[in-house]
Amino acid sequence: MKKHIALIFGGQSSEHEVSINSAKNIFKALDKSLFTVSLLGISKEGSWYLFSDSEIENLKSIRDADINQEKHAALVAKKSKPYILQLHNSQYTPVDCAFPIVHGTNGEDGVLQGYLKMVGVPFVGCGVMGSAINMDKEVMKIVMTSAGIPNSKYLVLKSTKPTQYDDIVKKLGSPFFIKPANAGSSVGVHKIKTAADFSTQLKDSFKYDHKVIAEEFIDGREIECSVMGLNHKANAATPGELVVKHEFYSYEAKYLDDHGAEIVIPAKIDSTKTEELRTLAAKAYEALYCDGLAHVDFFMKKNGDLVVNELNTLPGFTKISMYPMMWKAHGVEYSSLITMLIQCAFERAEFDRNLDLNFMK
Repeated sequence: MKKHIALIFGGQSSEHEVSINSAKNIFKALDKSLFTVSLLGISKEGSWYLFSDSEIENLKSIRDADINQEKHAALVAKKSKPYILQLHNSQYTPVDCAFPIVHGTNGEDGVLQGYLKMVGVPFVGCGVMGSAINMDKEVMKIVMTSAGIPNSKYLVLKSTKPTQYDDIVKKLGSPFFIKPANAGSSVGVHKIKTAADFSTQLKDSFKYDHKVIAEEFIDGREIECSVMGLNHKANAATPGELVVKHEFYSYEAKYLDDHGAEIVIPAKIDSTKTEELRTLAAKAYEALYCDGLAHVDFFMKKNGDLVVNELNTLPGFTKISMYPMMWKAHGVEYSSLITMLIQCAFERAEFDRNLDLNFMK
């Protein structure tokens, strides 16, 4: 019997449109001989809607004012089972698994994962803790340092406590980067070269979070590695390299400029360094409580040393996304990758069912 998958996308973050593009690709790639799919889109205002298969193709954004209110839906628990509830006719449709592809705030930070866990539906991707840790770049770095994972020097800047440019330069050198602690897709990320840059660009970074990370500039190659599997048996793919044509991998370079970056897969590194990188990617994945999938970003310095930049627990699945491309180079085609991620969600749910959560019988 086919499994019913709830594909959840959209959301209230700055990555709303990216999420929709990811969902389109996943929907096309899902093996329809194994799965039936319900398309649950979250508007920019936070409302949930059930879309038909034909509607997603031309969907660019979801706004309440543009949607027929009869499409209102919710993911709910009824008699300890997960269902999609259509609000206009009170119709319940059972769900076997959720595939959340809501990038950014309220989708990648553990908030949505906590809701899915309460509803009792198995879901693709990291759990609450892994999602929350890796979304907050300060916490991510604290855990990496504790686990012995090499990472860059940094300072935490808060909107309530001004920090002087000269103080940052003393600690990190110049140039340095600033980025919102809880955002993705390079939104609000800036390379700072002067005090004037800092004064202007910091205001932009604080538009997206109350906490901003100032991070040292590392002159090195950008190598990336996709990881999949349960936390205790992570499997790392063939690494790829990102050759950025802009000054850094900005939002524009990622999504708006077709020539913003060159993706080289496999990365042009020797077999010894490849295995070192794959091993470190799996170690970071385990240390940072990842489950299901994650994308590990590295800098490789000119002397060959590896530094983990960050982990992305809900990487893009657009046509130019590196996560599926690295798995393809490893021998896993896109459709098979989607199937394996869903199977991993069921495996984790089964693993969790072995726990006794009802001590008082």
